Amino acid sequence: MMRGHTLPWLLGLCVAATAAQAGPPPASQAIPVASFNDGVNHWRSGHAEGYARLQPQQYRQIADNLLLLQRRSGGWPVNQNPLRVLDAAAREAARKAQDEPGGSFDNRTTYTQVDYLAEAFARSADTRYRDAALRGLDFILDQQIRSCGGWPHSVPARTDYHDRITFADDVTSGVLTTLRQVQTAPRFAFVDAARRARVASAVQRGDACLLQLQVRQKGRPTIWAGQYDAATLQPAPGRKFELAALVTDESVGVVRYLMSIPDPSPDTVQAIEGALAWFQANALHGLRLQTVDAPAEQFAHHRSTQDRQLLADPGAPPLWGRFHDLADNTVVLADRQGQRLQTYAQVGRERRTGYHWYGTWPQALLDRDAPAWRARTGHRAP
Repeated sequence: MMRGHTLPWLLGLCVAATAAQAGPPPASQAIPVASFNDGVNHWRSGHAEGYARLQPQQYRQIADNLLLLQRRSGGWPVNQNPLRVLDAAAREAARKAQDEPGGSFDNRTTYTQVDYLAEAFARSADTRYRDAALRGLDFILDQQIRSCGGWPHSVPARTDYHDRITFADDVTSGVLTTLRQVQTAPRFAFVDAARRARVASAVQRGDACLLQLQVRQKGRPTIWAGQYDAATLQPAPGRKFELAALVTDESVGVVRYLMSIPDPSPDTVQAIEGALAWFQANALHGLRLQTVDAPAEQFAHHRSTQDRQLLADPGAPPLWGRFHDLADNTVVLADRQGQRLQTYAQVGRERRTGYHWYGTWPQALLDRDAPAWRARTGHRAP
């Protein structure tokens, strides 16, 4: 569950939607595969590099892989690579895994597969892709958490955080983005009226969940936490080193999703402006994150030939912490045992190089997206 990718798949959705509005593309034209990058990169970290790959224009073969990797539940397992050429052993393993229960939304899983298969059906008229997309859509709708309207990390839960309302890795905002595509994109024209009614209800509840769970400080809306307890609706931790905190990267994704709503309500506008104000107020100035060469070291989940340092630099562009404190907005750092640390230097090299503790995620949102959204909607900055 590597973090630090603010909706990279959204560009693919927008490209596909634009192409669909202009008419069906040639059958040989590639369907964007950026939506699978997170899962593919995780798969590659545990496998040798010398494997046969499919090219993006081979969308039928990629779609066939998605059919094979889909579970009978309708969901997909996390961290698979549909872009590889599956040999006989891999195909047999995938068939056996189809009987495993549930599926995952972690690392942009399941909703991205549904979207890809919808586009593959629009181009090929292969009803297998349509039927698999419908099973995936049913799975998505069935897993919406009743207490609020968000989505869990994975089902069935295999850890204490899998069943929490999840914003990390764009789970809830990513699902909602795809459901809105179901409502409007021509590639989803095959979705029947009964399912469309369920989708409309799910979007309405999901949007309300986003506004309800936005953390408030002294009554002012800020941004969102990575996970929330499904019963208490209070911010909760993820993995041990992911303490309950405000999360910047995926909050950018939430704001972009809210900005995509064509006719936002006053409460939605307030949520967007509150988050933008928080990002501006809590930018870190005078610090530069530098990557340096270091002796090669193999860790459990990755190999590192570099290290990272946080240095003073008055001319550096703004940074934000990956996590910020729920009360005082200070940067939250932790080790794998869940102990909060005070400085970046205290974070071990394994977590410094295997996790993004600092980044520039909100910058494009503030510089590009916010002005464009205000111009489109006619709203003025507070």
